[in-house]
Amino acid sequence: MSKASAKAAAQLVRLVVPAGKAAPTPPVGPALGARGVKSMDFCKEFNARTAHIEPGVPIPTMITVQPDRSFTFITKTPPTTYFLKQAAGLEKGAAKPGHETTGTISLKHVYEIAKIKATDEHMRHISMESIARMVVGSARSLGLQVVP
Repeated sequence: MSKASAKAAAQLVRLVVPAGKAAPTPPVGPALGARGVKSMDFCKEFNARTAHIEPGVPIPTMITVQPDRSFTFITKTPPTTYFLKQAAGLEKGAAKPGHETTGTISLKHVYEIAKIKATDEHMRHISMESIARMVVGSARSLGLQVVP
C-alpha cells in the first residue's frame, strides 16, 4: 500500500468527549486539526447532538474523516465504569482490585447499566446476559462487590 492510497482512505479518530462541552481545545482540536478538519464545526454539531445528555458525561465518539476533509461521527453510550462509579457513588476505583473493596453495587444496577449498553451499535448481537456479565467484570476491576 503506497502513501498516496493510504492518504485517500478515510481516517478514524476515537475520542472521549464530555457531553455538551466539546471545544476546539485538546483533545478535540489537535486530533481533528492534524487531519485538516475544522474542529469548531465538529464541536457545534457534537454539542447539539448531546444537548439532551447531562453536561460533562463522557461520550466515546468515533469520527470518520473523509479525504475531502468532511466528517461524520457516531456517539456511543458512556463507558461502563462511568455508570458503575455513579451507581456506587465513587470518585475512582480500587488501587488494587481483588485485594480491596471500594463499595457495593446491586444486581438491579448491573441490569440497568447492561440495558443502556445494549443500545450501542456494536453490542446489538450480544445477549443481555453476556452484557450483564461484562458489567459485573468491570465492577470487579473497579473493586466493587456485586450483591443480589
